[in-house]
Amino acid sequence: MNIQSVTVAVVVACSFAYAAWTLAPHALRSALAQGLLRLPLPAWASARLTAPSAAGCGSCNACSQAPSAANNAVPAAVRSMVFYPRKPQGRSAEHKTSCFH
Repeated sequence: MNIQSVTVAVVVACSFAYAAWTLAPHALRSALAQGLLRLPLPAWASARLTAPSAAGCGSCNACSQAPSAANNAVPAAVRSMVFYPRKPQGRSAEHKTSCFH
């Protein structure tokens, strides 16, 4: 096995671990972090594992944004939907005169 194969294997393994950690539910990540903290880790890794996540899942931070007051003024069951009619999509004169008629 040459150095290139080892490098590729390490990069793929690290990418898999990052994706699995990012996409995992918060409860699973917390349990794994508690298990990893029992191991002798460097200070930067321990700090990273003990840092609280801002959102429930931690992947997009969309939950940390408070909803606007306008959306909370009327309950969702009472809000009405508004449909706007589309402009007619008729064929133009150049499409009607085709060589296939």
